[in-house]
Amino acid sequence: MRTVSAATVLIMAAGQGTRMRSVVPKVLHPVCGRALVGWPIAAAREAGAERIAVIVSPDRDISGALPDGIEAIPQPEPDGTGGALRAAADVVAGSEVVVVLSGDVPLVTAELIGELLAAHEAKDAVATVVTAVLDDPGTYGRIVRDGEGESIERIVEAKAGAGDATAGELEIREINAGIYAFDGEALAAVLPELTNDNAQGEYYLPDVLPRLAAAGGRVAAHVSPDPAVVLGVNSRVDLALVEAEARRRINERHMLAGVTIVDPASTWIEVEVEIGPDVRVEPGCSLIGVTRIGSGSVIGPHTTVIDSRLGADVVAPHSYLAECAVGDRCTVGPFAYLRPRAELAEGAKAGTFVEIKNSTIGAGAKVPHLSYVGDAEVGAGANLGAATITANYDGFVKHRTKIGQGARTGVDTTLIAPVEVGDCAYTGAGSVIDEDVAPGALALTRPEQVQIDGYAERKAEEHEQK
Repeated sequence: MRTVSAATVLIMAAGQGTRMRSVVPKVLHPVCGRALVGWPIAAAREAGAERIAVIVSPDRDISGALPDGIEAIPQPEPDGTGGALRAAADVVAGSEVVVVLSGDVPLVTAELIGELLAAHEAKDAVATVVTAVLDDPGTYGRIVRDGEGESIERIVEAKAGAGDATAGELEIREINAGIYAFDGEALAAVLPELTNDNAQGEYYLPDVLPRLAAAGGRVAAHVSPDPAVVLGVNSRVDLALVEAEARRRINERHMLAGVTIVDPASTWIEVEVEIGPDVRVEPGCSLIGVTRIGSGSVIGPHTTVIDSRLGADVVAPHSYLAECAVGDRCTVGPFAYLRPRAELAEGAKAGTFVEIKNSTIGAGAKVPHLSYVGDAEVGAGANLGAATITANYDGFVKHRTKIGQGARTGVDTTLIAPVEVGDCAYTGAGSVIDEDVAPGALALTRPEQVQIDGYAERKAEEHEQK
């Protein structure tokens, strides 16, 4: 049996996408955290393909954005899908089996690629086309079968012009998904025969099918049970539709793996995110990038996590976490902001209206509320009173603050970095600390309280005199 590893996967990605109204090449627009073209690449890799090449436009070269190990083949002219395969003729000729995917049709799966190749071999075909049956086939190419209905006679474009579909053919509901398997040698033999005598002046890849049949080969169809596989992107409207379906599938995958997503419609989880079992994702959350969340955690409501690692049993409502690391059993928020390189050890707390940047918060340490901790080390078991601020920037250079294990800062303490508060030391409320505090000591900088008796009465008399 032919395996996917023995096949060459060619991904057509040379379309300009002018309807996107963007300086970004169409196939580089993201869908749930992965570029459009990255989806068929990922499917091919997951299926086990060893050789994957992307056919690109030379005037909008995307080769630098492709993953490592992916070849780029330039298509010199924007002359259609057949032109794309003609540009890759040498690769086609040197391949036993060629699988053709589209860079702007992202919802293809590894399972479908495997099923396609299995059907291709089982039907002893020179070409096998993935098709789908749609209630509204729109502008998709129509599948015209032979008299017995077993093989594909041709595919006609649903456009207006010479060589395109007739009125009768437009009534056909079976459409071309743009996914193919070919015998490499047979395809290489007929590619030079393609012509561009149609209204668009393009070479259509489906035009190779009647030529392959005329040469004695069988052109088979593999009907996909999933009509979404044909969803392509030519505009921002299409992009939103595809992204909604991709997001639905991602959420469903996590839920089937044991994650509770309270309201999938309001939850955004990108494709590379990993979530452990028994995590609860409350409404309004966005989990972005290479985020990892450990089992039993409760995220949200309305929390955003970007490229961050959260341990088990973390609770993080109404917060924003970016490029940070949160240990097991930590509490974050509500309304906390963890910035890049913030690290919370096991059992630590970053509470209400707390901002932490480029700092480590030790095991069991607490920053309960209304504080800014930047460029600091906070020891295990320390507790920072409300409105504790590390003044880390002198206008030119960032400096670090070190707060020892078990230390306690009073409310409204400002720590002028570089400064060190020793283990089990205290600072008094309202203090400005700009010198090191010895372990176990209490540092106070506020003046003694002064009381002026009768002040309110005197102020009232002054006001009356005015």
